Amino acid sequence: MRREGNPEFIEALARGLDVLRCFRPGSDAMSLSEIAGATGLARPTARRILITLEQLGYVRSQERGFSLTPRVLDLGSAYVGSMNLWDLARPHLRDLVRQTGESCSVAQLDGSDIVYVARVAVPKLVTLAVTVGTRFPALQTSLGKVLLASLSPEELDKSLAEPSRSGLTPDRDEIDAVLREVRAKGWAVTDQDLAPGIRSVAAPVRDGDGRTVAAVNVNAHAAETPVETLVDHHLPLLLRAASAISGDWALWRARPLETLDTAP
Repeated sequence: MRREGNPEFIEALARGLDVLRCFRPGSDAMSLSEIAGATGLARPTARRILITLEQLGYVRSQERGFSLTPRVLDLGSAYVGSMNLWDLARPHLRDLVRQTGESCSVAQLDGSDIVYVARVAVPKLVTLAVTVGTRFPALQTSLGKVLLASLSPEELDKSLAEPSRSGLTPDRDEIDAVLREVRAKGWAVTDQDLAPGIRSVAAPVRDGDGRTVAAVNVNAHAAETPVETLVDHHLPLLLRAASAISGDWALWRARPLETLDTAP
C-alpha cells in the first residue's frame, strides 16, 4: 500500500507525481493507455490527473497523446536553485574542465540512483549523454559509489532497497567489498561499468560537518584516456576541486541569515 499506514500521506499527489515521472527520455508523447500502464493507474484516474496537469501547464495534449512541457523544469530548477550547488560548483568545474580537457559533473543520491545537478561538458565525438536531471544507477557510476560509500549501514540498506533503472541485483557481498575500497581510498573509479567506452573518477563533496552531500567527477572516453591518466593526472586535480567546492559549500551553509518582517 502506498500510504504505508501514514494518515498524512496524500495519495492523489503521489499519483500525480507518478504520472510526471513515467515520461522517459526519447518518448516525446505517450498515449493515455501507455501512461495508465506505466503508472498502474486506472485509465479514468490517469485521465483526470493529466487534465489537471494540463491546466497547470505541466503537460500538453496532442494528436499522439500527452507530452511534458518545459514548465516541469521549474520543479528541478527550484531544487537546484535552493541548494545553490550550481553557483558554488560552476567556477571549480570550469577550472577542472580546463585542466583535464574532460567533462565534469556533480551529482546527488536519490534512492539507488544518482541525479546530476551540475555539469560542464566538453564537446567530443563520443560522449555520455548527460544533462542536469539525468538519472543513472548509482552502483554503475563512480559518483554513485562515492555517495553510497558515505552512507551508514541502515541508510545503505534503505537506498539499495529502492528500485533502480538498471534492473540489476548485484551480490551484496560484492557491493560491500567495493564500497569498503572506496571508503579506504576516499574516491572511486569506474571503467566502462555504465556504458562501453566511458571511464570516470569521482570524489566526495562534504559539508562543514564532514557529511557527504554530493560527488564530483571527471569522465573520459576509454579510447582517449587510460585509467592511469585518470588516476595519476586527473584525480589530484579532482580532489582539489572537490575540496574547494566543499569549502565554499560549508561557508555558504554557515552564512548568517535573518529575515525581518517589515510589514506594518
